[in-house]
Amino acid sequence: MTNFVFEKEITDIMDIVNLKPRKGNDTYRIGDNDDFVVMENIASLPPGKVCLEDHGIILICTEGRAQFEYDGATVQFQKDDLFLYMRNSTACNFMASSNFNCRQIWFTRSELWNINLYARTSLADLSYLKEHPVVHLTQDDLSLLDNYFQLLCRRLKDQTPVLYTDISRALISTMMLEILAILRRGEVRMAESDFQDDKAPGFHKRRMVDKFIHMVEQSDGRIRKVDEFASKLNITPKYLSTILKETMNRRPSDMIQLFTMKAIERRLRFTDMTMQQIANELNFPNASFFGRYFREHSGMTPLEYRVKYHRGEMNN
Repeated sequence: MTNFVFEKEITDIMDIVNLKPRKGNDTYRIGDNDDFVVMENIASLPPGKVCLEDHGIILICTEGRAQFEYDGATVQFQKDDLFLYMRNSTACNFMASSNFNCRQIWFTRSELWNINLYARTSLADLSYLKEHPVVHLTQDDLSLLDNYFQLLCRRLKDQTPVLYTDISRALISTMMLEILAILRRGEVRMAESDFQDDKAPGFHKRRMVDKFIHMVEQSDGRIRKVDEFASKLNITPKYLSTILKETMNRRPSDMIQLFTMKAIERRLRFTDMTMQQIANELNFPNASFFGRYFREHSGMTPLEYRVKYHRGEMNN
């Protein structure tokens, strides 16, 4: 492998920064909000330690290479690689070659709802993608994604058509599905490999984590106690925490909260259920407790969330 010189290495800034998508040249959005942003020609990496609270990012390296730590693991990222940065993950110790360049696709959880991508993903996807965030793209992958990217940028530049928002989101949805399909190829290969060798290191731990994730997914936000899931798996809560930390660098409570919020948001956005009805369906003690739970994890009340996104959909 050819040696290369890193352009910079900044490791002494300890404050965690929550980055936001930039504005300006080679940057395109739906309207003026930051729910979905595509960027071309990103040649620099952020200094210090970053943790994106609102966005996930898909990065496609078009030139050079980079290295950084992602939730404690070292990531090597080079030309023709795709990297998925999941929200609430921490990255630091960025280094890049002098010719590094990439494309970026920023997206919020609300935009995934808008394009209905959540209906096609599961926590099992998150388990695999968290452990394997980088995939090397084939020439067919690159050609396909380049076509999508160019078409999407062209549409986002011109916001005059009457159905501009719908057209844009249809393109986004299709492109994101193509990316998800590419990422899932590795998941399928890993599953096939595990099936053929059940004595491989970590096989039984991964299987236990898969069962836990499936149970959380099936509970649809109704079960929120780690002890209850551990009991169903016939293991201790401590052991469940240990294997989840090893395989996903996450706590069981993180995954339970993620899917609980997903269940609540779906009901707030796509049903006319009252707060009491949602609280009853998801086994909260009462509507007041439900409201405090949602506000603690989202920063707004359930009613504020419903009004905000219904208004946003009407404006779009």
